[in-house]
Amino acid sequence: MSVNSEAVNFEVITKWTTDDVARWMRTKKHNEVYVKALCQDQQIDGKSLLLLTESDLKQSSVQFRVLGDLKRLYFDILEIQQSVSANNLSYAGATSFWHSTPLYYFPSSTAPLDHDSFSAGPSLSGNVSHMQRQFRRKKRRVTFVDSTDSQLSDEVTDADSSPGPAPGKENSHQHHHCHHTHQGYATVLEPEAWKALVAMGYVFIVTWITALVMVIVHDRVPDMEKYPPLPDLFLDNMPHIPWAFEMCEVTGTVLFCIWIGVLFFHKHRFILIRRFFALSGTVFLLRCVTMLITSLSVPGTHLQCNPRVMPYGDWVSRLYNAYLIWKGAGMSIQGVRTCGDYMFSGHTVALTMLNFFVTEYTTRRLYYIHTLSWLLNMFGIFFILAAHEHYSIDVFIAFYITSRLFLYYHTLANNQALMQRDSKRTKVWFPLFSYFESGVDGIVPNQYEWPITPKRLKSWTLNFLKTLETKWKDTVSHPTEGLLHRTNLFNPNSKPKTS
Repeated sequence: MSVNSEAVNFEVITKWTTDDVARWMRTKKHNEVYVKALCQDQQIDGKSLLLLTESDLKQSSVQFRVLGDLKRLYFDILEIQQSVSANNLSYAGATSFWHSTPLYYFPSSTAPLDHDSFSAGPSLSGNVSHMQRQFRRKKRRVTFVDSTDSQLSDEVTDADSSPGPAPGKENSHQHHHCHHTHQGYATVLEPEAWKALVAMGYVFIVTWITALVMVIVHDRVPDMEKYPPLPDLFLDNMPHIPWAFEMCEVTGTVLFCIWIGVLFFHKHRFILIRRFFALSGTVFLLRCVTMLITSLSVPGTHLQCNPRVMPYGDWVSRLYNAYLIWKGAGMSIQGVRTCGDYMFSGHTVALTMLNFFVTEYTTRRLYYIHTLSWLLNMFGIFFILAAHEHYSIDVFIAFYITSRLFLYYHTLANNQALMQRDSKRTKVWFPLFSYFESGVDGIVPNQYEWPITPKRLKSWTLNFLKTLETKWKDTVSHPTEGLLHRTNLFNPNSKPKTS
């Protein structure tokens, strides 16, 4: 077996025998006395070599009479340990080894590499510092992305979420099929597209309920002559800007386009879709309740809000008006004008939800996107108030509820390992969350890919051509049977004629 230290990796070194270690020490021109003492007397093989420390060498039966011999030997051992540690993420078989090894033996993949990462101390400060700087540069270039399908990849969010388990503690998910096992990232990330469809159906039903409630509260709006606008700290000191509400919806449209782009490139898009729909549907369902139970007076005198005159029990007209609101997504730029839906602001909910999802599922390096997202969110809220379409309390409550629900949901989703002992109570109190997040046991990493890669196109094309070829062969080899089969589809009682 080759013992060239410049070409070794984890799999190779762990297979070294004591003879291989002896040959390696001889290539490094170490004293034959030390070679015999370590390889024959102490039985140091490849695995033992990766775990050797300077204190091990000092405490062993090897008598180092010359301090330089000890330092040179440990320097070579440290060099080979570093070379393996820097590349350990490239080998799937090394995962459990590095997790079970104390952090003071090998530099952590998440902590900065310094002299304290090794038990050698500052004794190798010269060349070791240079090697550590090289390792840091190499570590920054590591991306935890499946490169087989990805054409566009990015790093996992830089410590966006809670840290992983403490050193020395076993991770119960280490033996599972994993994409990311450190820093609390999920070990299993199945798309589960059917859950995204369920979430889509959920938000579809909620939007219809919301539209119907908006029709009902519009007909219950208080008379503007008897009930003037309520005192409001912001609206009383802010002049009305007629075009502000349309600008609010423009900012929301821009945020929505950014979110569509994130979904298009994100590797775990189906998880993001179901989370977005689940949270949006829940907030808007809560809004239906708050709109219905209390009707506030119109916030601005410029609004022409008069209840529609409808016969009692005319639900057909109400459903038609609800359809118009649903089709226009409740947006004034789509021709939708409603009153009475004040507590709390649906536009603020949409802006805040889009902002939080965009910033959560893009990496920290895209700080321009994050800054733009927050600016659009804040300016959108300002435009709502400047248009006097909502009271300040409507906007504040909408932002608070949306942001808190988003953060609570993701806190629970990112720390599901902490809730394993109380899973029954979680299912009772959070049934929707338990269903949608049952297949995710940690943080969803921000990985990106082209959704349609050449590899996938080739696979789809080959499968399509193979299907056509099979059908063509069946038609050519049995033309009469194929014709009779098609005839029987329309006439099940007909029987094929035999010649």
